[in-house]
Amino acid sequence: MPLWKRLMADDGSASLEFITAGVLLLVPLVYLVSALSLLQGAAFAAEGAARQAARVFVQSESIEQGAASAEQAVAIAFSDFGITDGIAPIEYSCDPLPDACLTRAGHVTVTVRVSVPLPLLPSFLGRENTGGIPFVATATQTVSRFHS
Repeated sequence: MPLWKRLMADDGSASLEFITAGVLLLVPLVYLVSALSLLQGAAFAAEGAARQAARVFVQSESIEQGAASAEQAVAIAFSDFGITDGIAPIEYSCDPLPDACLTRAGHVTVTVRVSVPLPLLPSFLGRENTGGIPFVATATQTVSRFHS
């Protein structure tokens, strides 16, 4: 058989093509799935943290106790999803009296912010350059009209 016919033959190249194409398509797909699952978990954690923080705040006896309970609720919610870094301080706002958060039938709004870095980025880039994705969640709860 002439040399040019042997070079043009396709015998045995299907497995090589399958492995090459599989790796080229599978690696980005696995990274995409892992990144999206991490980001979806962060979104769920932020929403749950804000909701629980607002709930425990309005059930507290004092504003200081409410703030401490809300901080603890946020820490637990984020730790359930494995998020320990990038959590910003909780923001509170009260309606109708901004200075009295636990007014009967008043509303307490809690805002939680977190920044989650994308997975597998090298640490030498530094925290500010790792491409963190910010999440903001807000929840409002009404203080019971029977609150003492």
